[in-house]
Amino acid sequence: MNAANQPSSLLQTIRERFLSDGNPVAVLAGRTALVNGVLRTAFHEFLAPVFPKGMAVLAVGGYGRSELFPHSDVDVLLLVERAPSDDRSRDALSTFLRTGWDAGLRISHSVHTVDECCEYHSTNLELTISLLDQRLLCGDTALYQTLTTRLPKFIASERQTLIRHLIRQARERQEKFQNTVYHLEPNIKEAPGGLRDLHMIGWLAKLQDPSRELPDWLGELNPEIEFLYVLRCYLHFVANRDQNVLQFDAQEDIVRQPYISEIDPVKPVENWMRRYFLSARRIHRAAKQAIDVSESMVPSGLLSQFREWRSRLSTSEISVSKERLLLRNPQSLETDPELALRVMLFTARHGLLPATDTERRIARVLPAVEAYFAEPRPLWNHLREIFALPHAMLALRTMHETGLLGALLPEWRMIEGFVIRDFYHRYTVDEHTLIVAENLLALRKSGEGPRRRFAELLTEVDSLPLLVLAILLHDIGKSIDGPTHAIESARLGETIMARIQMPEDERPFVRFLVEQHLILSSIMNSRDLDDPATAKDLAVKSGTVENLRYLALMTYADISGVNPTSMTPWRLEQLWRVYSIGLRELTRSLDTDRIHVETSAPESAFLEGFPSRYLRTHSKEDVESHIALEQRARQTGVALDLFRHGGVWKLTLVTLDKPRLFASIVGALSGFGMDILKAEAFANKNGEVLDAFTFADPGRALELNPPEVDRLRGIIEKAAMGTLDVRQILERRGRPQTKQRGERLRPSIYFDSEASGHATLVEIIAEDRIGLLYDFAKVFAESGCNIEVVLIDTEAHKALDVFYLTCDGRKLTENEQFVLEDRLRVVCLS
Repeated sequence: MNAANQPSSLLQTIRERFLSDGNPVAVLAGRTALVNGVLRTAFHEFLAPVFPKGMAVLAVGGYGRSELFPHSDVDVLLLVERAPSDDRSRDALSTFLRTGWDAGLRISHSVHTVDECCEYHSTNLELTISLLDQRLLCGDTALYQTLTTRLPKFIASERQTLIRHLIRQARERQEKFQNTVYHLEPNIKEAPGGLRDLHMIGWLAKLQDPSRELPDWLGELNPEIEFLYVLRCYLHFVANRDQNVLQFDAQEDIVRQPYISEIDPVKPVENWMRRYFLSARRIHRAAKQAIDVSESMVPSGLLSQFREWRSRLSTSEISVSKERLLLRNPQSLETDPELALRVMLFTARHGLLPATDTERRIARVLPAVEAYFAEPRPLWNHLREIFALPHAMLALRTMHETGLLGALLPEWRMIEGFVIRDFYHRYTVDEHTLIVAENLLALRKSGEGPRRRFAELLTEVDSLPLLVLAILLHDIGKSIDGPTHAIESARLGETIMARIQMPEDERPFVRFLVEQHLILSSIMNSRDLDDPATAKDLAVKSGTVENLRYLALMTYADISGVNPTSMTPWRLEQLWRVYSIGLRELTRSLDTDRIHVETSAPESAFLEGFPSRYLRTHSKEDVESHIALEQRARQTGVALDLFRHGGVWKLTLVTLDKPRLFASIVGALSGFGMDILKAEAFANKNGEVLDAFTFADPGRALELNPPEVDRLRGIIEKAAMGTLDVRQILERRGRPQTKQRGERLRPSIYFDSEASGHATLVEIIAEDRIGLLYDFAKVFAESGCNIEVVLIDTEAHKALDVFYLTCDGRKLTENEQFVLEDRLRVVCLS
């Protein structure tokens, strides 16, 4: 019989009162009183005559806490001196339980002696946990007194075991919900931030101090607790059963209830759900803090030694204690808003979380932090460093959960707890965004499997922090009504990038990623991948190989973050196929897609015949600088710029093309001990060559000996003019030792004579080393090949080189390709 049909009119009265005033406390107290009456009456009628003594009825679990929701189970423990063994006892017990069921109560019962209640049962620790919330309902008070005397001593003796069990159980439960509160249809009982988290806080508190019902600070969560109570009462009454999932239709209905206040008339459901998520987040934070405190009380020999070692990471500002970060001078937060960021930087570097006290202190100064960073300040310097560190995701999560991310980037609050109501997305917009970042950064640890290709692709990106920032911004405009959320996100991103003082030359790239982050998924879902027009369209929209690489990674992370099953093996393969056809088209266009200038101005003539990629990858200032170099080269035969940029060196050179030119310049750099990271070589219609190199100086020779810069410049000029034999420099230097890094990268050499109308494309992927590029160029020169276009990239010890070659002004024959491949493979493996 359902609770609504009980003979007693009390439950119906409770229901009607709740649906008018929304008071959950009256519901819990009223139903508990009703059940108390039913069970006490049944006990005195059916059990007391058979058990005048030796039996007590205990309310345990939620019933023991007097936390009976409209359709909650009624947990009862029958405490006995000895287990019922005769038919009369068993019949009486059966009648007692049947009376409860006939009254509409879903009774969950167990029968135990005092000894059983005070014994360790590895397979039934739930019995002991339920006894933490026990109270006497009726029966033998002396027997109950025996239990209450022995139980605390037993619990004290098993405290550590019970704490470990509760923490393990909580983590297993939370993992079922991906450790997040931000589910669009949340389970308000079992999910993180739900009632079960509150129960766990109470249990851990009782295990730490049996005399205390709940920790004092839990009183701060009273509004959140009442909010959950209202929700569960509503779900139970409307569904007329134990319903705990807040589904879309229930979300629509509850905002129309008269007892629900502060409803936004424009987006009532979305903003009311945002209130739920913020409330759940506070509860979940409290649960995690309770776990941290409890874990610190459970000793472990090896763990204690490890924690002692980790404490050596402490700095003058931050102290490490029991795997948590404490501030040596907490008052500094009030005068130094950047201290909170330095705490997060410590987390990102070492994987250690702030202590509960540190988090609370950070929360108290959030208004000051927001006011400080509301003015343009170099916040990007901090964020860039955090995003590049091994535990960046842990820091990002902590910044989000403490509210620091919203204080630093107020626009972030626009998507906090924001709901996009469909049956495909699983999470709120902010949680989806964090999961996307998590998916990307997790590729740094990926090994075998279908995702390995994307993990390898990640090693080829120049700036991981730029990609992480683009991900944080990619959906930030979803709460705004506009043309598309990508455009709105890019617009907001421009404001953010200016305020955090990101260098102006980096902003267009991030804006491009945000605006175009749906390109690959759109093509994957709506275009024929075998149609050549699809490849051309993708190449035009992505612009460069580098852009395509970033977009592929962003798309992989984005699709994977929609819900746990969204990135199916088929979708993963389709995405890689989209990336592959775009890469092939962009590689082809290096030689085929050339700049044609309509005007006859001398400065425009310099650009005539360069690959179109040149204009897509160089700024207006770069072009003007290169034209100036060309004008100098007309007077001197060769002109170059050599300067340091960040942690690398840049070389740009203009001269007339000549045999072995590229090999000579590469040889000069290699002979000087430089490690070439990137290179481009283009020739215009007039036979002038623009060569650009980015290289590292592993021995810091140029930095520590400034005169060496001029000497290197002179060597390069002579090499470009053909007056210096670079082989002598290389021989004097000797061949560098190849570092052993475990299993070597197997080289890949690919020829394509269809990519260009007049040249053969050669693509080489090999393990990088100093001098490798020179060895390639030397092989080409000795084989009679002329290099028409070069695109060189190096990431994580992997060289990714593309050459367009001709031989006597024509494409390479199949035999010439076969011979060249053998020679190149020897170079790769040497």
